[in-house]
Amino acid sequence: METLMNILREIDDSIDYEKEQALIDDRLLDSFGVITLVAELEEAFDIEIEASEMIPENFNSAGAIYKMVCRLQEN
Repeated sequence: METLMNILREIDDSIDYEKEQALIDDRLLDSFGVITLVAELEEAFDIEIEASEMIPENFNSAGAIYKMVCRLQEN
């Protein structure tokens, strides 16, 4: 989780990722931020995030992102 938080803070350190639950729905992360995040996650966690995973439910909070990463690492 620490690696994920570091990646998120590099993208935008003005967001309170520990509390925020609507990163996508409230447009706190824009499309460039999401693309950057996906690339960083794939590299840091050695996973591949398919287009089918690119849904708000997987990216609205740090917890949701972490859950997706853990699930993808199991595959």
